[in-house]
Amino acid sequence: MSGFVLGIDIGGTGSRVAIAPFDANAASTTADGATADGVAAEPLGVLTGPGVSIGAEGSNAPQQIRRLVVAAKEAWPDHVESIRGVGIGATGIASLSADVGELARSLVVEAKAEAAVAIDALTAHLGALSGCGGAVTVLGTGAIAIAHPGPDPQGMLLPKWRRVDGWGHLFGDRGGGAWVGRQALEAALKCHDGVDDRGAGLLEAARQRFGEPGTWPAQFYTRSDRAGLLAEFAVDVAGRAGAGDPVASALLAEAGREAARSAIAAGGQGVDAASRVTLSGGLRRAGESLVEAFRAEALRLRPGAAVVEPAGDPLSGALTLANLVAQRRLRPQPGVLWV
Repeated sequence: MSGFVLGIDIGGTGSRVAIAPFDANAASTTADGATADGVAAEPLGVLTGPGVSIGAEGSNAPQQIRRLVVAAKEAWPDHVESIRGVGIGATGIASLSADVGELARSLVVEAKAEAAVAIDALTAHLGALSGCGGAVTVLGTGAIAIAHPGPDPQGMLLPKWRRVDGWGHLFGDRGGGAWVGRQALEAALKCHDGVDDRGAGLLEAARQRFGEPGTWPAQFYTRSDRAGLLAEFAVDVAGRAGAGDPVASALLAEAGREAARSAIAAGGQGVDAASRVTLSGGLRRAGESLVEAFRAEALRLRPGAAVVEPAGDPLSGALTLANLVAQRRLRPQPGVLWV
């Protein structure tokens, strides 16, 4: 069966929709010999949009999803009638949006295709491990870890997803961009207050981005997208670390260790523990201190684990999800995946 699939990736600071050929024969092989049917082909085109914002009524992810579907139809009108599946990964979709199952069902009608909606960690997992088993921590604006044993011998992804963290920037998201940004601003303010002058470099960087410290509370506390604003400062933290700032480097290393702790926890224990672990997400590019700390902590906690490089990003995972739902090789799982 020919046709196309749409993949949608929605994060805290941006969103993307891609179209790719539907490939009913695509497959990857897991370590135990099972196949992960449905791994998507390379996209033919990609569109970008704004990220999620969170207000009193929750996340606007459902509205963003619909806008991206409309944008895709307008950008690729020749392919609209041949879309076989739509795969969506969105941050905060489980805890901040109303009926996600109803959203998935309505998209089937609107897109005239099979549709699956998932937390963004699931599509990051599918992208990073090409649909195979293992544990992944995703460091973006937020942070979440997720693990799955991989497809069964028939290539079906059963509801065996295990997640850790993803509690948002107020309660968790340990190691994510907002976490790094908040920790860095705290170090900057300790320097400003005369408590600890080691944060002088971070104070200088924060002043360049946000102005004088006295203006920071009004900039952050009144905004619905404060997590994204905090994550923007993580870019400056990475820059300071690259320039040799020891406080910035230490912050990134601790972010890596937090990410590893979450991945190992998601991977489980005993004979069912995930043997492969990887780190995904935009914050991975922050520097070697973060990546190396992740690797070292993961191996300390689980000696013998295979710490692998991510094969693809969350958008490629969303396309894989679209391929899988088009082949009906998914089973829903409350709080994680809706079809």
